[in-house]
Order: sequence, then C-alpha cells, then structure tokens
Amino acid sequence: MKRITIFGKGNMAKVISERFKKAGNTVEMFGSKDEVGVLGDIVVLAVPYAAVAKILEENKKALEGKVLVDITNPVNFATMDDLLVPSNSSATEVIASTVLKAKVVKAFNTNFASTLAGDVPTTILLASDDLEAKVTLSRALEGSGLVVVDAGALKRARELEALGFLQITLAIREQIGWMGGFALTK
Repeated sequence: MKRITIFGKGNMAKVISERFKKAGNTVEMFGSKDEVGVLGDIVVLAVPYAAVAKILEENKKALEGKVLVDITNPVNFATMDDLLVPSNSSATEVIASTVLKAKVVKAFNTNFASTLAGDVPTTILLASDDLEAKVTLSRALEGSGLVVVDAGALKRARELEALGFLQITLAIREQIGWMGGFALTK
C-alpha cells in the first residue's frame, strides 16, 4: 500500500484517485488553492500542463526521491495545432530536467477519464528512465483493474504525448467519442 498525492481535482484526478484506492492505496488530492501537506510516495500531476511549473517550483524539495507521475498532454489549446514543447522533447522530459531528484514517469496521458472509469479493460502506458519508479507505480495499481505496460525510456514520452494529442484532436473533431480511445491488444 502506498500513499498517493494527486495535484488536481478534475475528472482525471478523481478517476485516477478511485483506481489507486481500489488497489488499496491511500489518496490525498490538492487543488490550486489548497495548502499542501506532506507528499505521498507517489505524486500525480493531474493538472493542465500550464499549471505544472508552479507546482514544481513550490514543492521542489518535497518531490526529492518521490515517484512523480506526469499525466499531462502539453497541447496548445489556443490553436489545437501543436504541442507546447519542442518536437525533440516532451513535457515529461522538461519536468524531469526541473526536478532532478524526483523519479519521473509519464502515465495516464493516453487515456480519457471515461475510459479509466469504465469496465472495459484499459491499458496504462508508462515511460521513464527509472525502472524502480515504473515498478513502484505498477505495483500501486495492482488490483485497480488497469493493465500497465512499460513503453520504455523517458524519451518515449514524446510518442505518448503525440498519441494523446492525436486522441484529443480526434475527439474534438468528433471522429471518436470522449468515451473511446486507442486500445492496446497483445
């Protein structure tokens, strides 16, 4: 059992919280106006990418040694035409370069809240250079009903963010529903 801290109180934060609880973990959620207490073993950034820098700045020391899960998709919502990070990087790599002593993992960004909340088997893709962090996160999700797949090194977050961006674009254009998404079959 792990202590989970989630920054955010939106749909994704709520559904991820429920999945962690279902797996037997304790969860505490913080909104932008909440006073943050002691951070858990796993910290989830379930906020828009634009809010991440402030959270990292205010909690840099407290994040040292923690598994830090980035679920963001750094989409330029003003244009819906590109990402807010260079194509040879990712939001997760930017985060990792900011909090060097955290164990940064990309996860949940290729899933919509509705698919995480549903009964259909749903796959969570992980990317990180820290194998221990991926194992810790995977074990914390055992019993959650989610299937966890290791997508590789941290630089794979680039492809995960591109996939998340494509899925959001398709949903906005009503090519797929917000209850849908991509499926991974083995």
